[in-house]
Amino acid sequence: MPTLLSCTVALPPTYRPGDILAFHRRDAQEVAESASDTALRKGLLWDGLPACLAVCFQPERAQATLTIDAAAHPERCALHFEAMVRRMLGLTQDIEAFERQHRHHPQVGALIARQAGLRVAVAATPFEALTWAVTGQQISLGAAVSLRRKLILAAGVRHTCGLMCYPDAHRIAALTVGELRAAGFSATKANTLLTLSRLVADGELPLEAWLQTLPVDDIRERLLSVRGIGPWTVDYTLLRGFGWMDGSLHGDAAVRRSLQALLGVEEKLDANDARTWLAAFSPWRALLAAHLWAAERMTASVP
Repeated sequence: MPTLLSCTVALPPTYRPGDILAFHRRDAQEVAESASDTALRKGLLWDGLPACLAVCFQPERAQATLTIDAAAHPERCALHFEAMVRRMLGLTQDIEAFERQHRHHPQVGALIARQAGLRVAVAATPFEALTWAVTGQQISLGAAVSLRRKLILAAGVRHTCGLMCYPDAHRIAALTVGELRAAGFSATKANTLLTLSRLVADGELPLEAWLQTLPVDDIRERLLSVRGIGPWTVDYTLLRGFGWMDGSLHGDAAVRRSLQALLGVEEKLDANDARTWLAAFSPWRALLAAHLWAAERMTASVP
């Protein structure tokens, strides 16, 4: 018998659902996610079971439901479900403090004025964010979306609503290098994905437990010890997986392009230039990067 979880979360008056919906509208083929102007649906695995998340945005509130394709323990799941929804919608992010502190900054103030209320969409799980970050390394957004779709199809888990489910660590760990290579992954990325999946499945990388304590230094050290993981992948995972606002995404090409335009300089900024400039905005460097992504979105694709 299916299990249904539901919750309603309050949204601030300045909430921008379009930012969240755009994140889940990346794949036009809608294999695992679909989004309209007011709602989204997403296939995922909940405790290893196929599930479909639905979120409907209304004035100053969002109604969320999770339909699980098997019997579960709703009492045990309810709090975890609401926490996931709040994290995915960016409601744990202290954007108000960032906007208050920097609204009069000569350059960033203009970004805030145009994009007030911007929040960062967060993946359903840290594992999804980590694997998305690995998938997107050193390739365009379009190529990364295509590769992500092929990973979902290779895992082969479908919810009864018709959407495919983003795989968990156990599902990816069950794949072979050959299957990932056939899906379009390079040998390096395939091996990195399998290593990460096995570490998570075995409890060596306790991503879900880290949600409760967010030991950033420990997370960074543990992830960097895995071959194929660099600083950008770690900071992007911390942002999209945990909602941590202080990763320095100076290695991101779109951040550097947008920062160059914001500063009005002709020379391209290198990673060191960007890192130095972003440093003054700690503990909101990653949130500022999201503002820079949004500023460039009209002219280029960003992650």
